[in-house]
Amino acid sequence: MLLVERWILARLRHQMFFSLAELNAAIAALLPALNQRPFQGRTESRHSLFDALDRPALRPLPVAPYTYAEWRKARPGIDYHIEIDKRLYSVPHALVGLVLDVRVTDIALEVMHKGQRVALHPRHGKSRFVTVTEHMPKAHQAHKDWSPQRFLNWAKDIGPGTLGVVQSQLKDRPHPEHGYRACLGLLNLSRRYSRERLEQACARALSINSASYQSITSILKQGLDQFPLPLADDERDLTDLPAHTNVRGPHYYH
Repeated sequence: MLLVERWILARLRHQMFFSLAELNAAIAALLPALNQRPFQGRTESRHSLFDALDRPALRPLPVAPYTYAEWRKARPGIDYHIEIDKRLYSVPHALVGLVLDVRVTDIALEVMHKGQRVALHPRHGKSRFVTVTEHMPKAHQAHKDWSPQRFLNWAKDIGPGTLGVVQSQLKDRPHPEHGYRACLGLLNLSRRYSRERLEQACARALSINSASYQSITSILKQGLDQFPLPLADDERDLTDLPAHTNVRGPHYYH
């Protein structure tokens, strides 16, 4: 490579090129002469050795170009979705609970089970959930012990704040199962922090219009649930202001 580089550059060093295509054309014009030159002290050239040794061993290029991919492991939850890079992709409901192989490329995501592809999804999109209708159980056998009503009953038993959050997770979704993951996360939070703290955190999340699992988790981690809820605008006494020289009052404008 060093010899080729020096031989080509030496002949082009005084020329000026204004595009890569122009440079490539100049290099291509010089290559035949270099490849057909005999090696020093021999009769063979690079071209003749390529024809004798390399060309017979060449194989056709693959039909499809090589695609870089990463392999990961994932276990679908009761909502028969796996989570990859904060997006959720459906798999056949019969595979719930099993560890699956996932091949991730820049444009697609393949889910494999025992070497066989069981799901194929586009990698990117606007929705957080990517669900194939055929992957859904006809009667939801995969999670028959869970239903929207069961989540609502559990939330109601804790308090109105938790109930409001669960209702927001289950409504306005293409499939109710899309909210199951967040509801199960809330259930785990009640075990980690206590039912009382979860209820207070849910009430605070509703008051700031951020009733997501991530928001409630953040409230609990920072201990914000143990502070009084912020007052609504119509509940604040705006006339009870501290005395200050910069506070002029209504008489100033008369």
